[in-house]
Amino acid sequence: MLTQKLQQKLLQKLSPQQILLMKLLQIPSIALEQRIKQEIEENPALEDAADPEMSTDAEEIPTDTEPDPIDELERERDDFDITDYLDDDDIPAYRMNSNNSSADDEHREMPYASGISFNETLITQLGLRRLTENQVMIATYIIGNLDDSGYLNRQLSAMVDDLAFTQNISTTVEELNEMLRLVQEFDPPGVGARDLRECLLIQLKRLDQSPSVTLATHLVDRYFDELTKKHYDKISKKAKVSEDMLRDAINEILKLNPKPGNSMGETTRPNHYITPDFFVYNKDGELELQVNSRNTPELRLSRTYVEMLETYSESKSKSRSQKDAVMFIKQKIDSAKWFIDAIRQRQNTLFVTMSAIMVYQREFFMTGDETKLRPMILKDIAEVVGLDISTISRVANSKYVQTPFGTYLLKTFFSESMQTDSGEEVSTREIKKILSNCIEAEEKGKPLTDEQLTDILKEKGYNIARRTVAKYREQLNIPVARLRKEL
Repeated sequence: MLTQKLQQKLLQKLSPQQILLMKLLQIPSIALEQRIKQEIEENPALEDAADPEMSTDAEEIPTDTEPDPIDELERERDDFDITDYLDDDDIPAYRMNSNNSSADDEHREMPYASGISFNETLITQLGLRRLTENQVMIATYIIGNLDDSGYLNRQLSAMVDDLAFTQNISTTVEELNEMLRLVQEFDPPGVGARDLRECLLIQLKRLDQSPSVTLATHLVDRYFDELTKKHYDKISKKAKVSEDMLRDAINEILKLNPKPGNSMGETTRPNHYITPDFFVYNKDGELELQVNSRNTPELRLSRTYVEMLETYSESKSKSRSQKDAVMFIKQKIDSAKWFIDAIRQRQNTLFVTMSAIMVYQREFFMTGDETKLRPMILKDIAEVVGLDISTISRVANSKYVQTPFGTYLLKTFFSESMQTDSGEEVSTREIKKILSNCIEAEEKGKPLTDEQLTDILKEKGYNIARRTVAKYREQLNIPVARLRKEL
C-alpha cells in the first residue's frame, strides 16, 4: 500500500571541498607532491606555475620555413677560423670558477648505498666449489629460499616436491641436507641455519676452540632453552661450572650474530629518510615555525582554458557542441579552483595547529628535555585553534617536526595526564622517561623488578600501580627483570 506523508529531517552532509581538504590534511608532505602530480595529470585546467612545459606564455618559434641544409653548411664554413684553435691566450676554465654559495643556502643531498645483494654473495661463493649441474641448481634453490636474516624456514621434504614440480629435478632429503651443509660453510658464518640454536652452533664451530668457546658450544647444544630464559643458576648447577666460566662462555655467545643475513643486507637496502613536515628553530630564545612547502609547487589555472571561456562568452553563435565543451571546461576549472584552495587551507591549518603545539610544549622545544613535556590531548589543541578534534587528529597523523634536538613524530607530543602526590598534573611520557632512566642506571646483575620500580616512582611522587608500570615498560619495549639480568 502506497502512502504519502510529509516529514522533516536534519542531515549533515560534507561538501566535496570539505572531503578534499580532509584527505589532503592527513597525508604527509612527502606524499603531497605525488597527490598534486596526480591531480595535474587528471585535470588539464590545473598546471604547475614553475613547469616551463606547461607555460602558455612562452614565445612560439615559427615553423613555416625550414633551413636549407646546404646553406647551413656554407655558413659554418664561412664562420670557421683556424686562429680560434691556435690562440692560447684564453683564460683557463678552472680560473673562472667562482663559489657564489652562501652559508644560508639550502643544500640537498641524496646519498645512495651500492653493493651486491645477500643472495648474489652466496651464489658467488657457490661458483668457487666443484659441483655437478644438479647440485648447483639445488644449492641455488636453497639460497633462494633463505629469508633476509639468512635462515631457512622451509622443510626439506617440501623443497623436494617443489624441485620436482617446478624445476623437474629429482632429489632426496639426504641430498638436500648435503647441499644445505655446503651452504652453511659460506660467509657470513651462520647462514643457512634453520633456527637460532643451529645458527649459533655453526658460528661457534668456526671459532678457535678455546675453553670458553668449547663451553659455549656445550651450553648452546644442551641448555639452549635455559639460556634464552637466562636461568643462569640452573645452568651453573646442571653443567657444574663456576660463575666466572659461565660468564666467559656467555660473553662468547654474545659476540655472535643472531641474524647473519642482515650483516650484508643492510648495504643493499634502500635508505628511508624522514621528510619533516615542520621545522622549529630557536632564534635567540624565540621559537620560529616553518611549514615544509618544498613538495608543494605553486599551482595556477591553465590560461588556455580560461581563454576558451572568454572566447565562448564573446561569440554570438553558440552551437550544442560548444555548450557541451564549455560545461566540461567549467567543471575542470571549478575542480582546479577547489584543489588550489584546499592546498592553501591545508598549509594554513598545519601552521596554526603546529603553532599551538609549539606554544603548548614551549619548554620542550627550548630545552629538548622529554620530562618537560606537558600532558596534552587532541581536545586541548582543538580548543586553542578553534577546530574540530578530528581535524587535529588528521594534522597529527604521520607528520614529523624537525627540532634542534632531533626529528619527532607529532603524535609523540600527545599524552595523557597523571596526578602526582602534590596534585600536579604530569605527562605519562615524563613518567616513561623516568622509568627508562631508572632501568638504564640499574645494576645489571640485579635488575629492578616491576615492584621495585613502582616503589621508586612512588618515592618520586608518582603514585601508580605495578600493572601500570608493567604496561609502560612494555610500551618502551623493555623486557622483564629476569631477561635483563647479566652476569
